[in-house]
Amino acid sequence: FFWRQVFTEPHSTKQIEDATAWTLETDAETLIATVQARDEIDSYDKTVALLERITCPVLLIHGTDDALMPPSRSEAIADITGGDLLLVSGGGHCPQARDPILVNRVLREFIDRVTPPAQRAARRSTWTRALSRPRRVLYLSSPIGLGHARRDLAIARELRAQRGDLRIDWLTQHPVTAFLEQAGESVHPAAAHLASESAHFETEAQEHSLHAFQAVRRMDEILVSNFSVLQDIVDTGDYDLVVGDEAWDADYFWHENPELKRTAFVWMTDFVGWLPMPEGGAGEAALSADYNAEMLEHVARFARVRDRSVFVGEPDDIVPDTFGPGLPSIRDWTSAHYDFSGYITGFDPAALGDRDALRRELGYPADVPVVVATVGGSGVGADLLRKVIGAYPAARKQIDGLRLLVVAGPRIDPSLWPEHDGIDVRGYVPDLHRHLAACDAAIIQGGLTTAMELVATGRPFLYFPLASHFEQQRHVRHRLDRHRAGRFMNYADADADAIAAALAEELARPPDYQRVPGDGAQRAAALIAELI
Repeated sequence: FFWRQVFTEPHSTKQIEDATAWTLETDAETLIATVQARDEIDSYDKTVALLERITCPVLLIHGTDDALMPPSRSEAIADITGGDLLLVSGGGHCPQARDPILVNRVLREFIDRVTPPAQRAARRSTWTRALSRPRRVLYLSSPIGLGHARRDLAIARELRAQRGDLRIDWLTQHPVTAFLEQAGESVHPAAAHLASESAHFETEAQEHSLHAFQAVRRMDEILVSNFSVLQDIVDTGDYDLVVGDEAWDADYFWHENPELKRTAFVWMTDFVGWLPMPEGGAGEAALSADYNAEMLEHVARFARVRDRSVFVGEPDDIVPDTFGPGLPSIRDWTSAHYDFSGYITGFDPAALGDRDALRRELGYPADVPVVVATVGGSGVGADLLRKVIGAYPAARKQIDGLRLLVVAGPRIDPSLWPEHDGIDVRGYVPDLHRHLAACDAAIIQGGLTTAMELVATGRPFLYFPLASHFEQQRHVRHRLDRHRAGRFMNYADADADAIAAALAEELARPPDYQRVPGDGAQRAAALIAELI
């Protein structure tokens, strides 16, 4: 109850939860001390006397909808101290928690302004006349795995083909930075200052389980920090366009602070809508609906923030759910607010050439079945690889001569597993899509990118979505069902014999997938290029 009076702003569920949890960390002695402290300042005169002793610069920030303390108190303190006062219209009692971008920027401006000139660092800068500036794009690629990197690189290359004078800088994190630098791309130096989103998700994961919705909610401090880095770049970078591939920080905080948006912005995603998992019950259903409602309100009120919204896929790839009770259909709303690029694999399957020749080039024997097991670019997935390796003896009994290539990726140590005859364990494989095209079958997590690469190349596969991961369990699964692709497996129920039997069945069943068009990157680039 108390914290709901503190946070009077709509959609403050996370702040209320955090503050309630912090309250429960205290003890009786602390609570008693807070009451006794009031006796020391028990009158208006004592309060004024203390305030008059303040000689340093003063800044007061106060919400006009503060239900605990009226703004008139801060107005009086500003008068007594000669301080600055910022009233946050519509704000509650803790603007530093509900509007952190505003408060951080105001604090920095205040500190810069009141710092004595002798203590300020000298500044040197260059301003380029508008018509002399090159065309520049700042590209934000989600670092959670490597799924977005390949498609974003394909779009960037198509953009350069359509706009030959274009310069693209990338703002992202490891392991995407390594992938892009290897491809000859320019990573913005400020990328070194970003807080790691991948590391956050790895700490949130348990054995093949990741509550993605709650993990994103608990990533709020990281998003605040990373948006602040982005805004500093945009403020000084003279960019014509920012492209954000699931850059949640940019999209959310520009909608919360629309006056900070200085350039055109393209928002890209391959799913729309936070969906509750059944085990979350009514509480999670209410939370996810509240998050969806806030996004709908953002877009309705500040449509200018997203100059273009691009869905990486087709309308039928969108789940047939609603955003929540009383909220619109996800598919109908997305169709009305997004352009569709079709899926973007990041490579042309036809360009891979003859599959037998590709197998020979990669060192695969012609007459021995080869299975690739991979879990993407994050560190979430080691448990699945462990289970697949454990199932190898059972699988080899059913599949003569079976060879298993285990790809640990850039964030899992391949030395975690001992060597076995018939099993090849590798770390990061930069051309993994070629191995997926050449293999006889694959075993993967539930990430969309790897699954769709297998769909595009017509390879059979088993996929194990992370438990409690709404995107993999519902959005990705819906899309794969639509493409008649892959075999869903429940990690908790799949023992060695079940994995071996399913793999043998998929190897014997010719895939009959819906075709994945190969022009997604060109379509996305054309939509983006119109804004440059």
